[in-house]
Amino acid sequence: MATNLALDDELIEKAKEIGNHPSKKEAVTVALKEYIRNNKQREILKLFGKLEFNPDYNYKEQRAKK
Repeated sequence: MATNLALDDELIEKAKEIGNHPSKKEAVTVALKEYIRNNKQREILKLFGKLEFNPDYNYKEQRAKK
């Protein structure tokens, strides 16, 4: 899907240089994937302290039952 965006040329060039990306497209694609990954991680971090943890749970026992 072709999309035209008005992006900051300096930012794109810095991203290409820092990431050693050969094209603008690759630099933007990598940046978007990282953005998505980081936001998913933040959502997971919000769960800390909210989930119950059973210290007696034996995950190895569960694996052995297969």
